[in-house]
Amino acid sequence: MTTIYEKSLGAIAKAGSTPLNQVVGYGEKITERGFVHMDSPGYDPVSVTGQVAGGCNIVTFTTGRGSAFGFKPAPSIKIATNSELYARQEPDMDINAGRVLDGLTLDELGQEIFERILEVASGDRSKSEAAGVGQEEFNPWILGAIL
Repeated sequence: MTTIYEKSLGAIAKAGSTPLNQVVGYGEKITERGFVHMDSPGYDPVSVTGQVAGGCNIVTFTTGRGSAFGFKPAPSIKIATNSELYARQEPDMDINAGRVLDGLTLDELGQEIFERILEVASGDRSKSEAAGVGQEEFNPWILGAIL
């Protein structure tokens, strides 16, 4: 990467082709269906706090480093991006996306994630919920200088 502009072009290339239906401010109520973007910081607990305030009721959280994230106000389905991480933290990871490198297709993984979302939406507990993890995750975005 030579510039932030170049990095942004890469992000645009990965965005896919789904139409953007709404852009909302941090914690603002989401009123549209489909792809919605919320202006929020990159720090996971603060970002998800705003998403839940805006109406998110199930979180799918990908991690490649094993973030201990549960976010108790909403069920949090944790997706390990590699099999080594999943093996190390299996009690806290719901799905092992690293199996794609072993031959699982993206369609099969997508179906598994979709089915897990439906299960959790129907009352099954995510691993974080079952372990009681996430009560400390609620963390609103503090704007301005912090002393």
